[in-house]
Amino acid sequence: MERLLCPSMMCADFSNLEKDTIALDQAGTDIFHMDIMDGAFVPNFGMGLQDFELVRSVTKKPVDVHLMIQNPGNYVEKFADLGADIIYIHPEADQQVTRTLDVIRSKGKKAGIALNPGTPIDSIKELLPIVDYVMVMTVNPGFAGQKYLEYTNEKVKELVRLGSEHGFKVMVDGAISPEKVKELSKVGVTGFILGTSSVFGKAKPYKEIFDNLRVI
Repeated sequence: MERLLCPSMMCADFSNLEKDTIALDQAGTDIFHMDIMDGAFVPNFGMGLQDFELVRSVTKKPVDVHLMIQNPGNYVEKFADLGADIIYIHPEADQQVTRTLDVIRSKGKKAGIALNPGTPIDSIKELLPIVDYVMVMTVNPGFAGQKYLEYTNEKVKELVRLGSEHGFKVMVDGAISPEKVKELSKVGVTGFILGTSSVFGKAKPYKEIFDNLRVI
């Protein structure tokens, strides 16, 4: 089964983001994951436009953008034009969520929704036929280094089932350790957003880490 490894660039080395991006690219990154936060929808500020543009400029790999912001519909065209391949929005942050998803797709990009741990599947079922990805937050969004929330596992399993019905891929984001990659791959998760639990701040080279994550 396909297994997408997606380093979360919020955890990268900001003293030399270009060098770190190139190293991750050469190590076998599938998708670069970019968190954009506004300090309102989540209690933190994330990466900025300049960070996105730098990563986009030094890799030909897909780059996604996770808009943890209020009114993401105001910004999806901007990020599409900057070269985002996949754009995730939080449905509860958008007053016209179906329109925003349509705009993403009209720009030739993949549309994704991100579900907070407390957001029930029932609240977004109508959106599932018009998205390409559903990303389940397995921590409360906004900060790196949190503990994995085990109660999200049932949501993940149900979305995998619904994904086979509607044709979207299930991604997980938050405290994704190698053990979680192994466990969640078995239930049908396609993509893994990887931060300090598995990739960054380790003694091993990125390629060795990625090679291991593909086979465990």
